[in-house]
Amino acid sequence: MAGRPGPGSGRREEEEEAAAAAAAAGGGRPFPRECCEGLGGLDYGQVDVTAMARLFGYVDVTDAGFLAAVVSIAFNPLFWNVVARWEHKTRALSRVFGSPHAACYCLGAVILMLNCVRSHCFTEAMKSQPKLEGLDCHWAYYSGLAILAVGTLFVISSFLALGFTGTFLGDYFGILMEAKVTCFPFSVLDNPMYWGSTAVYLGWSLMHASPAGLLLTAVVAISYTIAMLYEG
Repeated sequence: MAGRPGPGSGRREEEEEAAAAAAAAGGGRPFPRECCEGLGGLDYGQVDVTAMARLFGYVDVTDAGFLAAVVSIAFNPLFWNVVARWEHKTRALSRVFGSPHAACYCLGAVILMLNCVRSHCFTEAMKSQPKLEGLDCHWAYYSGLAILAVGTLFVISSFLALGFTGTFLGDYFGILMEAKVTCFPFSVLDNPMYWGSTAVYLGWSLMHASPAGLLLTAVVAISYTIAMLYEG
């Protein structure tokens, strides 16, 4: 019946009194039970959304240029993995181009062009959105330059260690290297080409003091991580 205490009401009152006494002893403030029973008791008018509003003030994720950059970043590793796996199963490209080497060089050229498109979209997305004042300074610029230089070193040294066919998925075309590459930069970290490329975008973003660039760099890192899991 309404107004009739339930069988556990006495115990509940005792628990609440004990919690209040413990909070008072510790100099704290007792919390109502509703805080543990959901979010219905929260006053959303007191939530500080300044940081979120500031972020979206710098990065417009609905901007056409930003979306084009995201699509190009996600598309590239998907494209070369799908095409390479298809070639490995069917040898269709090798038959069309007359040899595995010619097919691999053709795919490598397409990947390079797609990477140029991705870099262009990335840069245009940064240029179309505002800078972050806190990063628009000399220390951030030179830090970004140093990161970009390290990333470029990893990318170029990886290419020199693997060669063209080793870099551009030659193993899927049956073009195998004589031995596993263990020299620099592979002696320092796994997948230096991917992480070097990510570092290049990170450095480029810092040099432009671009929050949009930093967010797109995170998309690059996520895309490459998924690609590494898939390739592994």
